[in-house]
Amino acid sequence: MAKENNTKPTKPKFNSWWIYGILIVVIIGFQFLSSDSISSTNKKTTSDLLEYIKKGDVKKVMMITNAGYAKVYLTGEALAKEEHKPVSSPSFSLNPAESPSYIVNYASLEVFEKEIKEARDENNIDIIIDSDTEDNTFQSLLFSLLPFVLIIGIWIFMMRRMSGGGGGGAGGQIFNIGKSKAKLFDEKTDTRTSFKDVAGLEGAKEEVEEIVEFLRNPEKYTSLGGKIPKGALLVGPPGTGKTLLAKAVAGEAKVPFFSLSGSDFVEMFVGVGASRVRDLFKQAKDKSPAIIFIDEIDAIGRARGKNNFTGSNDERENTLNQLLTEMDGFGTNTNVIVLAATNRADILDKALMRAGRFDRQIYVDLPDIRERREIFEVHVKPLKTAETLDLEFLARQTPGFSGADIANVCNEAALIAARKEKKAITKQDFLDAVDRIVGGLEKKNKIITPGEKKTIAFHEAGHATVSWMLEHAAPLVKVTIVPRGQSLGAAWYLPEERLIVRPEQMKDEMCATLGGRAAEKVIFDQISTGALSDLEKVTKQARAMVTIYGLNDKIGNLTYYDSSGQNEYGFSKPYSEQTAHTIDEEISTLIEVQYKRAVDLLEKNKDKLTELAERLLEKEVIFKDDLEKIFGKRPFAKDILADEEEAKRTSSISEEEE
Repeated sequence: MAKENNTKPTKPKFNSWWIYGILIVVIIGFQFLSSDSISSTNKKTTSDLLEYIKKGDVKKVMMITNAGYAKVYLTGEALAKEEHKPVSSPSFSLNPAESPSYIVNYASLEVFEKEIKEARDENNIDIIIDSDTEDNTFQSLLFSLLPFVLIIGIWIFMMRRMSGGGGGGAGGQIFNIGKSKAKLFDEKTDTRTSFKDVAGLEGAKEEVEEIVEFLRNPEKYTSLGGKIPKGALLVGPPGTGKTLLAKAVAGEAKVPFFSLSGSDFVEMFVGVGASRVRDLFKQAKDKSPAIIFIDEIDAIGRARGKNNFTGSNDERENTLNQLLTEMDGFGTNTNVIVLAATNRADILDKALMRAGRFDRQIYVDLPDIRERREIFEVHVKPLKTAETLDLEFLARQTPGFSGADIANVCNEAALIAARKEKKAITKQDFLDAVDRIVGGLEKKNKIITPGEKKTIAFHEAGHATVSWMLEHAAPLVKVTIVPRGQSLGAAWYLPEERLIVRPEQMKDEMCATLGGRAAEKVIFDQISTGALSDLEKVTKQARAMVTIYGLNDKIGNLTYYDSSGQNEYGFSKPYSEQTAHTIDEEISTLIEVQYKRAVDLLEKNKDKLTELAERLLEKEVIFKDDLEKIFGKRPFAKDILADEEEAKRTSSISEEEE
């Protein structure tokens, strides 16, 4: 037996455009159904009418005195004639019996009436001649109101477009512009992301999971007298997974989840932002317990009074004031937790960051090597790979990459494999993808003279040689003289991930960076403009050592770095002119010492440098194995895996002792 279909047919939603459609249909119907419709009959001239009168075909002539035309009615015998066959059938009208056969326009009523009477008397024919007036009040009224109806309709349409939407939802109509634009997520239909989909970020995930637990089981925490936190701020560099964490919360929380961006609050109308904040918290309070997620909160949360040269009443400040009041003002919102994300926490207002509003600030940092491996596992899973990939190796090849960068690497690897007509993705495709993202697209058709190519080869060989000889320099992965992006050559290194950096480590890195220019000096006894990016890098490092980290003996243990960002647009330096002169001297001295050190190293190993550059000219790309054949095993090579195992073993021993 078939089951009954209990689904009720959905009623069509009312649309204001139906009114305009009905009006148009009424006007058209009025034209067609009017018994006095001129367009439904044949028009004739006065001479034609006089001819018909002579033949005795006319029964009646009705003159419409206020319209300038006459209606002509024929006799039954005349309608049977072949001449009048086109009008023998009455036109479509409300009253077909009274429909005229012809319409005759006249210029002067007196002349027209005189001509008809003369023709009647001459031919001795009995014709009814009468006159009447036509009442067009309804039609005149309709056509006089129609322009106003069209103007009002166009005005409503334009106001809907200005208010940011064309539908009947919140913000779509002019009277709903102050309503919140937040999207309410349903975990069954809108999002499928869960905490299992978030790789790495263990600390951040733990805190966010606890927030979800607050709303699921509040009695567990409030029974001891504690209060549920008001909000949590996700802070970190772009692409680290802040919005992904919020999506996971939306997927895991069994409570209403409102999501919107900071820019959704402020529009062209004054007072809209504050009104939308009030409406958002009202909706969340009605559905409490609930979570509100505001992405890119710095759009409205910028510090008040900072860099405000206009002195005007800023709409963004009004929105922020209302947000502060709603989060922890006179009237509190119970069981409503606010999640927010930003990568510019330094510019946020201090009142927004205080405890009671955002009780927790969760820092989402760039992933380390272990977390990068977990992220690769997530993104490699849907890919069709030709072999079992060494994800540990790929994680080591991507230092400093965020989660979004790793997702891009996996996607780029798939595109590269498809471009090469492969059936599956290989390890080399992933390495090519990393090179593509870091260095740019290869430009093998770029015109480079042999002299320039030789200079580039010795420049890159200089980087490789110096980094091989220094203890704290990053170990080399590969060197290429194939142009990529804006660079004419490149050297890839695998830097050691350090939490703190010592002066000797920074100096070794600076010396390796200056190895390219030093090689040009040693081999050609002249330098070129090819070291621009190298000079920029070492200048920034040297300035950071002197002015930020306090690693210079002459300047001492001072820093001129302001983490609050208050002096971002300051007009004065936080030190005297004499100190500025000293800083410039120390930066220059630091760089020149490392440059001389690189020159001395290359002078001692000039033959090996030349051999490496010639091999680079021959192959265009060389790897770590090529350097080992020329220089031998690197004396400072560290077994990083052994170090990590030792660290894990030490950590487990300390946990057992506790």
